[in-house]
Amino acid sequence: MAIEVLRTADDRFRDLPGWPFSPHYLEAVPGFDGCGPVRMHYVDEGGAGSSDALTFLLLHGHPTWAYLYRHIIPEIVGQGHRVVAPDLPGFGRSDKPADPAAYSFDGLRSSLIDLIERLDLREIVLVVHEWGGTLGLTIPHTMPERFVGLVCFNTWLATGARPLPGGYHNWLATARSEPDLNVRSLMARTNRILTLAQCNAYQAPFPDASYKAALMALPRLFPTSQKDPGAELAQTAETWWSETFDGFAMLLAGMRDPIIPADAMRALAGRIRGLGTPVAIGNAGHFVPEWGADFTPDLIAEVQALHSRRMAEKSTSGHAA
Repeated sequence: MAIEVLRTADDRFRDLPGWPFSPHYLEAVPGFDGCGPVRMHYVDEGGAGSSDALTFLLLHGHPTWAYLYRHIIPEIVGQGHRVVAPDLPGFGRSDKPADPAAYSFDGLRSSLIDLIERLDLREIVLVVHEWGGTLGLTIPHTMPERFVGLVCFNTWLATGARPLPGGYHNWLATARSEPDLNVRSLMARTNRILTLAQCNAYQAPFPDASYKAALMALPRLFPTSQKDPGAELAQTAETWWSETFDGFAMLLAGMRDPIIPADAMRALAGRIRGLGTPVAIGNAGHFVPEWGADFTPDLIAEVQALHSRRMAEKSTSGHAA
């Protein structure tokens, strides 16, 4: 018998604060063979008619959805670029297989690759937070011609080769044992800048515990040893990021993050070519994009400058050759 696939009612996403964006959907994404068809939601804004527009692919983590990027999306669009921000299956407006066993590292990753290929995304700036990086950082080395840059918020490339930060290890243990995670309360505790309505927006995808299988599944799927699914892929990706990647890269580190702290972000910076010194967001906790209204204008300006510089270098190198 196929695993039941749940779909959160549209009215739960009506009139969310700071969220005017129209929904878009991919039908029957791969990676969920034991289920009925799984539909994946994504935001797709801006970039129309601009020949030099970049495509910012924004990937969220646990237990959030594309709503995490609501402060960042308008600034990117306002600067003439395109934003694509999917909800992972099990999150946000995407369909939710009701059994944690339906989710796998490869399955979730496959759904993101399907999005990139079906929308034929190119000139991609990969923007990742937390699980968005754990999955997303394992993709560009398999299709490097599509990616030009990287922006990391607090995240972890799970090769299994080094111990997790203690705070992240404790959080994973808590989340994997909680069948009815109170997302509203979690976001309120960890983001004191949020209003009640914004916390409710994070709870909106999950009417009850039956919709929360992915919230239990992802902590169980996190590769913590080199034998876990996804770890070998992450090791290959890390080698590519450190030795072969030739785009631009930025890391913005929330300095008040008890889960993936600043020293972990500095260590990540040493494993991605060109990343350099992390930009410290001094007042930000784990969910760094929540502070995006403060830093996004400077971030987009720096991305544009780095991309222009990289294009000029390639042009000069080509003429020299």
